[in-house]
Amino acid sequence: MLMRVDVWLWATRQLKSRSLATAAARAGHVRINGITAKAASQVKVGDEVRLRVNGFDRVLEVLELLPKRVGAPEAVKAYRDITPPRLTDPAAGAVIFRPRGTGRPTKKERRQLDALRGRTAY
Repeated sequence: MLMRVDVWLWATRQLKSRSLATAAARAGHVRINGITAKAASQVKVGDEVRLRVNGFDRVLEVLELLPKRVGAPEAVKAYRDITPPRLTDPAAGAVIFRPRGTGRPTKKERRQLDALRGRTAY
């Protein structure tokens, strides 16, 4: 049995609404088995779903496909959270200061900032 990834993310309460799940997939924040997924991409039991929420990556293994949205205690049974523990990085909470009036960072500077913050390309 297959199910749309946006519906599965919504049904398992990973995102508050289906439209947010669709937007996350369109923005490239959802991957199924390492491949960037569209909202209509199909997910099946055993797939690994990577989801970027609030700047953090979550890795979930699909254990069950839910036909509709269920309560939190039931939703937890539908996936296994295999996200590696976050390392405490002292630079993670640091605010990067940019002098006022210098304008927007160039693409090269943005990439350097992303590398400094440890963000991935997607």
